[in-house]
Amino acid sequence: MSSVFSRLYVGNGAFDIVGKRIRWYIASSIILLICIGSMVFNGFNFGIDFKGGTKISMPSVSASGQPITTSAVEDAYAKALPGKKPNAVQSVGSGASASIQLKSPALTIAEVATLKAGLAQDTQPQGGAGAISDSAVSASWGGEISGKALWALFWFFIAVTIFLVLYFEWQMAVGALVAVFHDVIITAGVYSIVGFEVTPATVIGLLTILGFSLYDTVVVFDKVKENTRGLLGLTRRTYAEAANLALNQTLMRSINTSLIALLPVIGLLVVGVGILGVGTLQDLALVQLVGMFIGALSSIFIATPVLVDLKMRDPKYIAQARRVATRRAKATGPQVAEGIESVDDEALSADLRKEEAYAAAASVPHRTAKAGDARRRPTGKRQR
Repeated sequence: MSSVFSRLYVGNGAFDIVGKRIRWYIASSIILLICIGSMVFNGFNFGIDFKGGTKISMPSVSASGQPITTSAVEDAYAKALPGKKPNAVQSVGSGASASIQLKSPALTIAEVATLKAGLAQDTQPQGGAGAISDSAVSASWGGEISGKALWALFWFFIAVTIFLVLYFEWQMAVGALVAVFHDVIITAGVYSIVGFEVTPATVIGLLTILGFSLYDTVVVFDKVKENTRGLLGLTRRTYAEAANLALNQTLMRSINTSLIALLPVIGLLVVGVGILGVGTLQDLALVQLVGMFIGALSSIFIATPVLVDLKMRDPKYIAQARRVATRRAKATGPQVAEGIESVDDEALSADLRKEEAYAAAASVPHRTAKAGDARRRPTGKRQR
């Protein structure tokens, strides 16, 4: 176990993530098929904001001071409106602000009056029948929120693609977008499988996880770009090996960032469910918890492997990989573990000098000599 942690912190390429990318593709494909199948056959548990309906709110404490349970409210609903069932009965809030919210399919004015009278008679809420309120929810509001979210998602992908193409290259843009689509489908699929209620807060939360997924991917790609600068002129590593090294170098950072980001989300989920009851906090926390976790995995196991596969279609990188293989085949002496480093000391030293020169050229500003410097000549005389 200690050796695993030491390899994580050292980041010397010990974990062959890119080399085993086929197994990640297979595992991801199985999960995606399950999620897509659930979305097609099971659908989603849309909340009242999408389907429309009637919302009833009442105190969670009776006139005698005893708490009113959600099962008691469900029984009162079934008694008042035989043959109908509520969509959800939830306890919301805590302390003096605690209440019970009942979400039902759309009811007529007469049915609402009958239901409120039945709830008041069976549960005896604090404040009597006057403490029970009702409101009609239109399905158009949820649809409007969803439409705006889809447009925001569309323009988000357009802006991300332009940025990645300009800052990196088109292969990295494709890899990042594949990872983001992967995250969205799996997160939505989890909601379909588990049956979480989809509310406008869920849609908004889904948009927030896209930025997190993209951020982690960009960090890895930036390291890949640094490791592969001038790679075509070198024979020390192939593109796949340089990208795998970049993944290892940023792996611990990705894990730490994800853990730090997930801890407050878990706390939000605990507070939303355990203290304040089911509500908007839970809707936001659930989608962020699933999305951030999947986003961290996709930036490691999906985005960079896809990038490598796209790059290795380029004849230039194929030829460079052949030169690396040829050089290693001609090397003498014991091979370095896993064949990542060459043991030809002279060639290795030359490669290292080239890499240092490329790094220096990219990071150190060039100094232009002044005209007076050219006229200065060493005279051999000691200056006083």
